[in-house]
Amino acid sequence: MKLAERSGFDVQMMQMALRLATRGLGRTSPNPAVGAVIADERTGEVIARGCTAPGGRPHAEPQAIAAARERARGATIYVTLEPCSHYGVTPPCADAIVKAGLTRAVCAIEDPDPRVAGRGLDRLRQAGLSVERGVLAEAAQWVTAGHILRVTERRPLVTLKMALDGDGGVPRGHAGKPAWVTGEGARAAGHLLRARSDAILVGRRTVLDDNPLLTCRLPGLEARSPVRVLLARDLKGLAETKLAQTARVHPLWVVCPESTDGGELAAMGAQIVPTRLVGGEFWLPAVLEALVARGITRLLIEGGPATWSAFSHAGLVDEVVLFHARGADGAETSPVSAISDVGRYVSTSDFDVYDRRTFGNDDMLVLRRKWTRGTRRSQTEEKP
Repeated sequence: MKLAERSGFDVQMMQMALRLATRGLGRTSPNPAVGAVIADERTGEVIARGCTAPGGRPHAEPQAIAAARERARGATIYVTLEPCSHYGVTPPCADAIVKAGLTRAVCAIEDPDPRVAGRGLDRLRQAGLSVERGVLAEAAQWVTAGHILRVTERRPLVTLKMALDGDGGVPRGHAGKPAWVTGEGARAAGHLLRARSDAILVGRRTVLDDNPLLTCRLPGLEARSPVRVLLARDLKGLAETKLAQTARVHPLWVVCPESTDGGELAAMGAQIVPTRLVGGEFWLPAVLEALVARGITRLLIEGGPATWSAFSHAGLVDEVVLFHARGADGAETSPVSAISDVGRYVSTSDFDVYDRRTFGNDDMLVLRRKWTRGTRRSQTEEKP
């Protein structure tokens, strides 16, 4: 295969690996969701595929190798994240790749985990494999962002989900009855966000106004409901909510001040996470660090404007997913108008438009912070 052809094939295989990794989002924490593809570059055949299993183990690479069996020998493996090089619950994936007889490895990004941090690729090079890194690195960084931020900043990836009416407002529920802003298609897309998150966070006012369940109710994905996190300085009235009454079925973590008596909610099955206040408010970096310590790498925030604004003001928002109902004229919401409406609640000065979609009479806009890790340019490292 010529170099140009190989480069194009590498991209195709890495795209496949990234799609595999995406399947694991929300299911593998605290481990990253990784995709692996084993292919024969001479024939263009895909031999085997693998992704991180629910719960984080087995890892993607040994699963692909097990599926390929002897056909892995002499082939190329494509992985979205550098293979691990340390002994944990399972042996190093780098050693499994060497033992399988693979002769080339293409990796999207290095792992910032100090236990790995380039050592996995070094292990492959020392064993005589040809190693290339940086293929589709930017896409891989976002798929792996929860893991990267957990290691580098001790916090999860934070996504704000916003639902605005045609005028850019936020109709509020009352007495436990929610006010629906968008239609069924947009709400289904919102439930998919839940399935791809480790945890979902709301504030006390949202719970009392809407009395939400905060589970994923897409057919076939009910088991992928995230951990539900409630941020509340005052626990009054919460025992009567759906969140508390289902705490033994769907995990509920209540983040509250250290001096708060959470005994009633704890008796109902909730886990109490005491956190210090600063100036009467939650110190959000400490809240996120507490969630990371409990294995959360991807956090979806569905609270109202006060919660959105607090996380934005603290500089802790990485992504905004806006569901915007159309106005009375039914015209599509322009990106400029949508961004302006988002700006009423959170800062968008450091965000770029990543995606736009339509669901019936609702428009979706995805904004992502200009967040990048320093990555080295793609390069091929041949056998020494």
